Order: sequence, then C-alpha cells, then structure tokens
Amino acid sequence: MKKNILFIVGSLRKESFNRLLAQKAEEFIGTQAAVSYLDYSDVPLMNQDIEFPTPQSVTRLRQTVAQADAIWIFTPEYNFSYPGHLKNVLDWLSRPVTPNDYDTPTAINGKKVTISGAGGQLATAKCREKLTELLTIIKADVMPTHQTGVALNMEAWTEDRMILTEEQLNTLEKQAKAFIEYID
Repeated sequence: MKKNILFIVGSLRKESFNRLLAQKAEEFIGTQAAVSYLDYSDVPLMNQDIEFPTPQSVTRLRQTVAQADAIWIFTPEYNFSYPGHLKNVLDWLSRPVTPNDYDTPTAINGKKVTISGAGGQLATAKCREKLTELLTIIKADVMPTHQTGVALNMEAWTEDRMILTEEQLNTLEKQAKAFIEYID
C-alpha cells in the first residue's frame, strides 16, 4: 500500500524557497508515496481559552496529520530558530484531543518526521537543530539522519529565485530515499 506523506512548509509565502524545495523533494519521491501539503493558514494561535470546543480548523489539522503516514517539514530559519506559525501548528498537534486526557496519544505522537530547510549561510542548521529537539519533546519519531540544509545563493535574495547545486539536489534525493525507507 502506498504511503501518504504530508508536507508542512514553514513559510506562508506562496512562492517561498521552502515551498520550492518541497516541490523538488516531491519530484524525488515520485510514485513511491502520495504527497499532500498542509494548509494551516486559518489555524488560530494556541490558546487554552479556545481549546475546547476545538476550533474546526484545528480539528481538520489533527485529522490531516492523523491520516498521514509521515510528515516532512520544510522550513526557513527565523532568528536562529523556527517560525512562530510553524511552532503554533506543532503546539496544537501536541495538545490533548480530549479535555484533560494526557494519557491518550496526541495527533503527532509517534508520527515519523524528517526536516529540510532553505535559508541563509547557516543552511537552517540552528532551526533544524531546535526543531528536532521540539519534535522529540512532543514525541514525534524524527528520522535521525539525512536532513537537508540549503544555503541559498545570492540570486535567491536579489532575484527571488532559488538555484540548487548538484550537491544540494543529491542531498535532497538521498533524504527522500532514506525517508521512504524509514517510513516502511
């Protein structure tokens, strides 16, 4: 049976570099798995005052994650960390589905996850490090190897276009292959 991989892009910009990186990864996955993209633009900020009854957008978020066999996060680095809106999604996914039920697994508990990112000179290293730590704390199953970090070239910033090197493409392709194996 074909696996379902949910892509979460940590940038809300329609033509973000990380969305482009995700599209390239999708090409490498090809027919080995079904890929979908998470739309979380309507998810409110995590707030216990609105946690129950659960907002419809959060219920949809949790159902989408539950239906996925695995998650691949593509994210920029904001001030040496992950974007706040990505953290907000993960906060909602880490919360109990039933009020005060901290024993039942959350939507992200045990979900297989891998991380990639395109950004500045550090190639999102700090972001990926902190995101790995956060995902581990909320009990996601993070693939321990083969993360892809892309240091964007000057054309990306001056001309708003991403050009990947052969080495970057090879790294992303290796990550895609490794993630398919990790899911199985």
